[in-house]
Amino acid sequence: MKTFLDCIPCFVRQALDSAKLATDDERIHEQVVREALRLAADLDMSQSPPAIGQKIHRLIRRLIGDNDPYQRIKEQFNNLALKLYPELKERVTESEDPFATAVRLAIAGNIIDFGVKTSLTESDVEKTIEQSLLDHFDDNRIQGFKEAVTQAEKILYLADNAGEIVFDRLLIEQLPVERVTVVVKGEPVINDATMQDAVTAGLDKIVEVIDNGSDAPGTILESCSQSFRDRFDKADLIIAKGQGNYETLSDIDKNIFFVLKAKCPVIARDIGCEVGEMILQKSNSFKSIDNLVGEVE
Repeated sequence: MKTFLDCIPCFVRQALDSAKLATDDERIHEQVVREALRLAADLDMSQSPPAIGQKIHRLIRRLIGDNDPYQRIKEQFNNLALKLYPELKERVTESEDPFATAVRLAIAGNIIDFGVKTSLTESDVEKTIEQSLLDHFDDNRIQGFKEAVTQAEKILYLADNAGEIVFDRLLIEQLPVERVTVVVKGEPVINDATMQDAVTAGLDKIVEVIDNGSDAPGTILESCSQSFRDRFDKADLIIAKGQGNYETLSDIDKNIFFVLKAKCPVIARDIGCEVGEMILQKSNSFKSIDNLVGEVE
C-alpha cells in the first residue's frame, strides 16, 4: 500500500508524541518536529507508510537519545492485558465457538496501537473487548480462516503491539501450536512487540518465537533479516496482525490473512470498510483459485 497525503499529518503527530514521551525539553520537541517535516517533504509517496515511519522513528530515537521511548507504555499495557487474560481465556473456553471468540478478542487487542492513538485508557480497552464480542462479524470469513489454518503446515503469526500480544495468545492457543511460529520486531519501534514482550506474554512457552531483524512498524521484507525472509517464503499461511502489516504486505503474493481493527480513514478507505470495523481479510494479491474468504456462492 502506498503512502497518501493524509498520512503526513500522522507522521508529524507521531514524531511529536514520541518526543514528549521521552523528554519534557521543548527544544527537543521542536527539533524532532522540524526534522520530521524535512523527511516528509522529501518522502517517496510510492513507499508504504511504515517505510516512512521507520525513518522518522530512527530519527526520533537518535535526537532524543532513547532507544525505546515507548518502553513504559509497553510495560503498562502488557500488565493490563495479563490482568485481563484469565477472564478472557475463560470466556473463550466457555463460548459456543472458542475459535471465533478468540479471533474477536485478538482483533479487540489491536486497539492498543500508540502509532494511532496515544490517549488510550484501560476503560477504552475494556469497552473495545465487549464491543468486539457483540458486533456483527461474517461467520463465513471466520470459517474460511479456520479451514486455511487446518490446511497449513507452516504458519507464521506476525505480531503487532505490546499488550495486544497477550490477546494474540488467546488466538494462538486455538491454533495447531506445533505448526506456528510467532514473529516480533527485531528492534523497538513505537509500541510494537519485541522478544521481551513475547516472553512477558508467555508465548515462548507454547510456540516458537523469532524476530524479523527489523525496526519498521510493519513488515518491510527488504528491511528484514535473511533468516526471517527464508521463513516467510517457506510459510504456507501468514497471519498478519495490525495496520502496519496490512500497509506493508497487502500487495504481496502470499496466503495472508490480515487481522485488525480499521483505526484510520486511510486504511478503511483502502480496505473498503468503516473506521472501527473488525477486519479478517485474505490478501487480494494471493493468486489462488481457492480463495476461501469473501467469495459469494
